[in-house]
Amino acid sequence: MSTALVSIVMRGAKGAGEATRERVLQAAREIGYRPDARARLLRSHRSHLLGVQFGLQHPFHSDLVEGIYAAAEPAGYQIALSAVAAGRGEQRAVETLLDDRCEALILLGPQAPAARLAELAGQLPVVSVARRLRPSVPGLEVVRTADDEGARQAVDHLVALGHHDIAHIDGGRAPGAADRRRGYRTAMNRHGLGEYIRVLPGGLTEEEGAEAARTLSATRPRPTAVLAFNDRCATGVLDLFLRSGVAVPGDISVVGFDDSHLARLAHIDLTTVGQDIARLAGLAVGRAVARLEGAEIPAGEQVITPRLVVRGTSAPPR
Repeated sequence: MSTALVSIVMRGAKGAGEATRERVLQAAREIGYRPDARARLLRSHRSHLLGVQFGLQHPFHSDLVEGIYAAAEPAGYQIALSAVAAGRGEQRAVETLLDDRCEALILLGPQAPAARLAELAGQLPVVSVARRLRPSVPGLEVVRTADDEGARQAVDHLVALGHHDIAHIDGGRAPGAADRRRGYRTAMNRHGLGEYIRVLPGGLTEEEGAEAARTLSATRPRPTAVLAFNDRCATGVLDLFLRSGVAVPGDISVVGFDDSHLARLAHIDLTTVGQDIARLAGLAVGRAVARLEGAEIPAGEQVITPRLVVRGTSAPPR
């Protein structure tokens, strides 16, 4: 058969009889042939690919990627993933996506300098998720959670339970850390608890959370509650307290941030500040697609209000 006739069958177009169509499809099944969807798109001078940079070790990023898939496919776009890992930086992750001819980039928690983000935004549509940028970068779309509000909600919850001595394990220079730190301080001062403000060095990982918890365990008097930078950090806190015989929430309450799938595990059952993953992912995809298709979008960053999710690691102090 001619190439043109086989193409008609594989594209599901009109012009081939039923018997011919079945012969072609049977031959394709026998040899395991699948049409190259990307090559077909490239022939139309569009890849319809959205490149997503994500952190391999972040459960919250995994949840976001799932939401991005759910939002992109109905819009007619495919996703290309590129991970940031211990031995693979953001520069390499982005270069891979550009080599794949992605039409737009969605960067989850990027830590690249604003100048680099501006450079990328000058080449193609770029959406930054979960990072505040001051001042705003021309051409860069920003979708993020109100991190300071989330920290305030956590402190308000703990104060309502009767806690006064509330510590915060910091996220260092990670995206969102400065806002969460500010929200914690603001809430403590608003409740008249400025004398109890205590910010410990921490980070994004379980190991950094455990190290901060080790410091807390040796502190006298020990705080009755702690707000960790994220759920991974909080998990490290819980692990260290468990090994040290510190009861949670009996001796100390623990609150995380993100409401990643990690926090929902039955044996962790973490009280945490939930980010609206579906909303963040939908807005990120929507802004990227709108830029690609020339649609009008609201000016400025999109900021989503978080919500507190109360589970089993917070309770009134003894």
